[in-house]
Amino acid sequence: MKRGRRVHDHYDLSEEQPGDWWEVEGLLDLCFAPGRTALSSYRLRDGVPPVAALCLVARDTYGILAGAIRFWPILVGAAPVLLLGPVAVHPTRQGEGLGALLIQEALERAARLGWQRVLLVGDASYYGRFGFEKLTDVEMPPPTNPDRILGYEMADGGWQGVTGAVTRWVDPVTAPLPQSRALS
Repeated sequence: MKRGRRVHDHYDLSEEQPGDWWEVEGLLDLCFAPGRTALSSYRLRDGVPPVAALCLVARDTYGILAGAIRFWPILVGAAPVLLLGPVAVHPTRQGEGLGALLIQEALERAARLGWQRVLLVGDASYYGRFGFEKLTDVEMPPPTNPDRILGYEMADGGWQGVTGAVTRWVDPVTAPLPQSRALS
C-alpha cells in the first residue's frame, strides 16, 4: 500500500489510487443517500476525470479506509474552478476531526498546484470554518439550493469577476488542468 503523510498517529493520508475506487464508492454509498449520483453536482463529473493529486484517502493504522475526499475540475463562466466533493468519513470515525483534516490538506495541496478557487454545494455552517462563503453570482444546474453554493479563495480576489453558469470541464487538450493530473 502506498503510504502518505502520517496524521495524529491514527491515520495515513495518501492520494487515492485506482485500486481504491470501489472502496471509496462503498464509503460514499454508506455516508450519503442512495440517490446521491442523481444530484446536479454529479452531472458535472460525468465523463470528467477527478483531479488525482487532490483525491485523498485516510486509512487507519490497520489500513482500513476511514475517510476520503475528491475534487473535479469545472468551469464557472470561462474560469477554471475546483469542485470539492464528495468528502466522506466512515460513521464510526465521525467527530474525530478527520473530515476537517481531509479538507484542510486538500485545500493546501490545491493552492500549491496553482488553483485559484474552489466551489462546493454544502452547509455554510460547517464549511464556513474553512473559509467558504456563499456565492451569489454563480449558477449551479438545477435542482440546487442557491444558499448552499459556497466558494473558497486560494488567494485574495480568487473569485473576483468569476460569475455565471457552472458547467462541466472541457477537453483537457484545449484547457489543461493547473499543474495536476487526472486519476487514471
